[in-house]
Amino acid sequence: MARITIRWSPEARSDLRAIDRESALGILHCIDRYLTTRTGDVKKLKPPLIRFRLRCGDYRIFFSRFGDQGIEIERARNRQDAYR
Repeated sequence: MARITIRWSPEARSDLRAIDRESALGILHCIDRYLTTRTGDVKKLKPPLIRFRLRCGDYRIFFSRFGDQGIEIERARNRQDAYR
């Protein structure tokens, strides 16, 4: 199996640090599960945005793909603030 490259934007790193530890670990587990098995609640967002949304409990992880084996995580936001 090919190795998947993950890049975290500075905003996503900041978002993750601001979330309580238990929720942040749940988000990391959700991302790992998606990358390992390609399962999860992922939705492609409507144009002009060329990115995806992964739902992890009360949080939404926004990411885009680059190349065949890489993703860049752009934001990790609570669902209440995710689309504002």
